[in-house]
Amino acid sequence: MQQLSKGKYYGAHTQKLNFDQFLVTDTIYTHDKVDWHYHENPYFTFLLEGKLYEANKKESYYLESGSLVFHNWQDAHYNIKPPEHTRGFHIELTKDWFTNFDISLSNAEGSIQVENPYIKQHIYKIFLETKKRDEFSKISIEMLLLNTFGAIEKESEDQKEKRPRWVAKILEIIHEQPELCTSLSDLAIELNIHPVHLSRQFPKYFYTSLGNYIKTVKLNKALIQIIKKESSITQIAIDSGFYDQSHFIASFKKSFNLTPLAYRKITTDVNFIQF
Repeated sequence: MQQLSKGKYYGAHTQKLNFDQFLVTDTIYTHDKVDWHYHENPYFTFLLEGKLYEANKKESYYLESGSLVFHNWQDAHYNIKPPEHTRGFHIELTKDWFTNFDISLSNAEGSIQVENPYIKQHIYKIFLETKKRDEFSKISIEMLLLNTFGAIEKESEDQKEKRPRWVAKILEIIHEQPELCTSLSDLAIELNIHPVHLSRQFPKYFYTSLGNYIKTVKLNKALIQIIKKESSITQIAIDSGFYDQSHFIASFKKSFNLTPLAYRKITTDVNFIQF
């Protein structure tokens, strides 16, 4: 079985940035199928465009635009790509990076498909930093990575505790039936719990308010469309479930300190430099 060294992925790199103990790549996948292999270092794969089928020794899953997966080192897997444009953003970290920041990988064995919307938003911000590229990019990315692994560790610990049934159900509704999230009372009825109980208990399991969580999911949905450049900002606001364009722009600026149009320009209209 082939081991891929640092920075090696099957595809054409439009950008490769080496920050010594971590490396980021923006890659267009070119192979219809990649046979069993593993990588020298742990890394994230964030699918920006297209679709991908991936399988390891324990599970398999279909990835779409906006999917995020963390692979621990020596985690063997294979990939199948449909005949369409597919693009991935990778963040690869050496073992020295984990040692320097005293981060254990014991809670991140094998491959993990990450669904937490706040972790995904960290990755979107890292992606933005790689396109802005200034003297503060490295420290900004490392801070976001530390927050990411902190959230992964916390989530891993929490999953060991027994949770009420409505916790899994509300996640399913937020992601699959967002139209039910416009009214707290209607949402509580779907979950068969009192709305006051839902409002008070939600932060216990998700560390933020219900409204903030839903807004973050909407922003992440919008972000992937912004990167694709297939829709106008107005259409993206509508498709992502925002009340109107002005509300969408205000929410976006609060999270990213720039407008959706500016984010699109920075992340898609740059001249990539390959190292």
